[in-house]
Amino acid sequence: MRTIRMITIATAATLCLGLAACGQSDDAETSTAATGMATPAATGMASSPAKATSAEFGAGCAAVPTDPSNAGSFQAMAQVPVATAASGNPVLSTLVTAVKEAGLVDSLNSAPALTVFAPANDAFAKIPKADLDKVLADKKQLTDILTYHAVSGKLTPAQLAGEHETLQGGKLTVTGSGENFTVNGNAAVVCGNVQTANATVYIIDTVLMPKS
Repeated sequence: MRTIRMITIATAATLCLGLAACGQSDDAETSTAATGMATPAATGMASSPAKATSAEFGAGCAAVPTDPSNAGSFQAMAQVPVATAASGNPVLSTLVTAVKEAGLVDSLNSAPALTVFAPANDAFAKIPKADLDKVLADKKQLTDILTYHAVSGKLTPAQLAGEHETLQGGKLTVTGSGENFTVNGNAAVVCGNVQTANATVYIIDTVLMPKS
């Protein structure tokens, strides 16, 4: 029995030395448990190349500043929480005004992980000015609309399609794949997979309206 036990221990040690990740498995599991995020293997999803999971996409991204020192650039936005990140981006200035009017800056910035469908300025421009002014003046309605644009968790493009419950309590539906997505059938993602410190942002061309 003692001989068999020694052989078993020796075999395990040999296997451990032969696997590059063996010495890291405990750390990886600890990290997963601490963050509450599943690894690709745990979710049944294959690992994707870094470019596929980290790159922004969409024609609307061309309007985002490219100078890393600009507060609205992708590089700068990735360093700060979502409401602060949006405030530096000229494409989202109307949304930022709405978020401030609703008093949601702190709650969005302090959320641990979000996916935000952020209407670009052109999206708000589709709403008649009188109607937009009325919404901006109604804090409850404005809060309902804005929180309908946010979902818990940071959704990658591979996870985006499907039905998602919003912070407002209603549900929205995303269709599409790759770099072409539509929200609720009429809001196209014009610049997707934009990273901030606590959120993944998908800039859309139409304001989403929750069901009454």
